[in-house]
Amino acid sequence: MGAPSSRAVALGAAFLLLLVALPSAFLYLTSSAAPAAASRAALLNLKPFSARCPPAAAANPPPLRVFMYDLPPRFHVAMMTADAANATAGGGSFPAWPPSAGGIRRQHSVEYWMMASLQDWGGGGGVGSERREAVRVRDPEAAEAFFVPFFSSLSFNVHGRNMTDPETEADRLLQVELMDILWKSKYWQRSAGRDHVIPMHHPNAFRFLRNMVNASILIVADFGRYTKELASLRKDVVAPYVHVVGSFIDDDPPDPFEARHTLLFFRGRTVRKDEGKIRAKLAKILKGKDGVRFENSFATGDGIKISTEGMWSSKFCLHPAGDTPSSCRLFDAIVSHCVPVIVSSRIELPFEDEIDYTEFSVFFSVEEALRPDYLLSQLRQIPKKKWVDMWLKLKNVSHHYEFQYPPKKGDAVNMIWRQVRHKIPAVNLAIHRNRRLKIPD
Repeated sequence: MGAPSSRAVALGAAFLLLLVALPSAFLYLTSSAAPAAASRAALLNLKPFSARCPPAAAANPPPLRVFMYDLPPRFHVAMMTADAANATAGGGSFPAWPPSAGGIRRQHSVEYWMMASLQDWGGGGGVGSERREAVRVRDPEAAEAFFVPFFSSLSFNVHGRNMTDPETEADRLLQVELMDILWKSKYWQRSAGRDHVIPMHHPNAFRFLRNMVNASILIVADFGRYTKELASLRKDVVAPYVHVVGSFIDDDPPDPFEARHTLLFFRGRTVRKDEGKIRAKLAKILKGKDGVRFENSFATGDGIKISTEGMWSSKFCLHPAGDTPSSCRLFDAIVSHCVPVIVSSRIELPFEDEIDYTEFSVFFSVEEALRPDYLLSQLRQIPKKKWVDMWLKLKNVSHHYEFQYPPKKGDAVNMIWRQVRHKIPAVNLAIHRNRRLKIPD
């Protein structure tokens, strides 16, 4: 037999190499497949970083640490009526809100309840502190926010009966003196006032020097009389009015729908300015209609009693704009469990990142509400079951609109402080950036 050719030798060598390589390749492929499958499974089971945070820490953050300026009483409680000096709130030394200071003064008293919530009423540690979204700290270096206890709304209402009254000079001088105090504070200077909380709930509160506090966290009723440069949802907090009608505590009839005989209720001033002009137009459309109770009145003692009775016995309560897009009537309706009918094209609502108002309110634009018979026809078409669901939701959320001292978990003042907490990260971002920027934004 002759010697094999060179081609046969090459083919034989290639075959031997293939026999050696196949087992190694098989082992590689099978060994790498399991980790790949495991990696895919691991990727499918990955959760966002926030989801791995301990739930208890996310659900129950520690209270916001607030330093409150020690202002003389003329900036706050001294403006309350004389009988306030003879009564204290919660058995402590802080004066109770005077019963005689009702109506417009009570509606905008958010500043009082925020200051009251920072008093040492025994909840500074232990069980009581669990109900608080904010606690007062005496060391400003330990504070996350700074509260300025100037009763700017009460000052507007106390000093002068109208905006042209010479007595309003006292309001202006208080604002000038306050700004002098703040400008001298190293904590105001450190943040340009960004981490300072200033209540301005009345639309005319702090009207002389507003532009000097435009970086601060303002507590407002709405943005009707503020420029976009002064106030916005980005940095400020919309707070509810303090309701003036009584809360409906024992609202448990067998059939709540049938227990309320009036379809639509409104009682209040019909001659208003700006957006409130719609009230007079609605009066012409709605007065005298079947199932409608539409009355002109003022917020006197007897008038409030009549409004309480009217709201408690009505299915729907009309909420048109006042001089600004909001009014106290909405919050009177909520604590009365009367489904609010909100007529506004640009209202802002408190706590809307946590509360969905469409679950217990009916909304109409101004144009829709002024369309003859449209509003009433829409209300009459709402099924009983849907109305009862809204009524039940009102009962579940109404505690978020109660102001009280000492505060309780989830009440209005705690909700406001929680909203302030939500603003702090953006405040810190602005403060830190401002410290290193060579050219300001």
